[in-house]
Amino acid sequence: MAYVSDFNSVARSGVPERVRIFDTTLRDGEQTPGVSLTCSEKIEIAEALNELGVDVIEAGFPITSEGEAESVREIARSIAEIKSVSRAEICALARSNFKDIDIAVDSGVDSIHVFIATSPLHREYKLKMSKEDVLRRAVEAVEYAKSRGVIVEFSAEDATRTELDFLIQVFKAVEEAGADRVDIPDTVGVMTPVAMKYLVSRVVSELRIPVSVHCHNDFGLAVANSLAAVEAGAQQAHVTVNGLGERAGNASLEQFVASLHYLYGVKTRIDLTKLREVSELVEKLTGIQVPPNYPIVGDNAFSHESGIHVHGVLEHPGTYEPLMPEAVGMRRRIVLGKHTGRHAVEDAVRKLGYDARGEEIEEIMRRVKDYGDRGIKVTEKLFGRIVAEVIGGREGARKLEVGEWLVVTGSRITPSAWIRAKVGGRDIRSWGWGVGPVDALSNALRSVEGIPNFRLSRFKLNATSKGTDAPGEVYVKIESNGITAEGYGISEDIVRASLEALLDSLNKVMSDENSSGEDTE
Repeated sequence: MAYVSDFNSVARSGVPERVRIFDTTLRDGEQTPGVSLTCSEKIEIAEALNELGVDVIEAGFPITSEGEAESVREIARSIAEIKSVSRAEICALARSNFKDIDIAVDSGVDSIHVFIATSPLHREYKLKMSKEDVLRRAVEAVEYAKSRGVIVEFSAEDATRTELDFLIQVFKAVEEAGADRVDIPDTVGVMTPVAMKYLVSRVVSELRIPVSVHCHNDFGLAVANSLAAVEAGAQQAHVTVNGLGERAGNASLEQFVASLHYLYGVKTRIDLTKLREVSELVEKLTGIQVPPNYPIVGDNAFSHESGIHVHGVLEHPGTYEPLMPEAVGMRRRIVLGKHTGRHAVEDAVRKLGYDARGEEIEEIMRRVKDYGDRGIKVTEKLFGRIVAEVIGGREGARKLEVGEWLVVTGSRITPSAWIRAKVGGRDIRSWGWGVGPVDALSNALRSVEGIPNFRLSRFKLNATSKGTDAPGEVYVKIESNGITAEGYGISEDIVRASLEALLDSLNKVMSDENSSGEDTE
């Protein structure tokens, strides 16, 4: 469900009923400075994108290296083996020359994305070619690619800084040469939505084939420009997961698709409930973290702290949320701090399984605000500790506790961990080894009798302030016996914070397992 403005109906007139999603995370996204994916990682992302429902996966630029060509071949093979009529089209990038095209086609892809720069800047300084030479090269490349039996999408690189009459001349020529789609790249992100809408409307009016756009985010307008293009009749847009890409990145898949669905009522093949899952996968494999305030899939996208906002959301989510978080694979979080009101504290205490008295709520509020005034972030873990201290454990006692623990690591030493745990009142000691201190602690916990086997699917560490003595906040997500749980820990010792986060998530899993068992008896 979405709670959006009726005024958006003004922008919906004339837009296509359905828009194709061309994902270039594995090509333009990998050009993000500092990002380098292995072949297996690319395949994992490609399979996730296919499951997400993108129409086209641009798998790479095969001419750049043998490793890149091999990755494109493996992605094409992997997706081709998926038994589904709705699988994604696999595409490879190629410059407008026969060698590039041959290597791309021989990678086993379904389509080729052929490009050549058309702007005066590129013609003079990069290509050193005349308009006539650029036009001839574009036509020859499209004709040759079509002769190889693949779908062809043609891009006029730096289209938004190209003379309009020449741009239209090039597009009409490649259409005649057999191109299946044309693409308008805003290569350095200099367009405004009004200008993009005008440009796309002019191109659409001159062509019979579908028009696509590829917007960069140098001025933060990539999504806005892509939406403006759709308003003007564009039937496809190039996007990347988490907005990755060169410089400031590309149009964000998550923001663009959610906007299409909820603000324009435009359909795509995307399963929006998988947006967060794919975002997290790409975040993990690229090492580029999504900012907390990132729209749709950022940690704070559906988080609330202000007392007025929390009160409203608890009464009706639409008061301060434009759509339900579950619709995009997210969950609502009530963040506690100095702006927190009574409703938020009562709700958070109730979710921890406690039935607090009035004076206990007041004391919990006082402590939360005190932490906030001192600049300390009140995480879910810290809040749980406050509640346990105030209420005294008369309800909701944790099933798993670790009293003593020791981690040994160093040069030429296999990291190891020893823990003394209490599970259901039993005192158990356990050892574990791993590739690092956190892995060793995880393995020590796995060895404790009574703890369910679990897999760590996400680990995130953030400093809460500056300095080497800053408290570290650790967030983990674990999976165990079909149950997914998140855990939080905070400490100046990041190993301790990691252990607290693991214990937090394991206690949630064990509580869920116990609840499930009680329901079935």
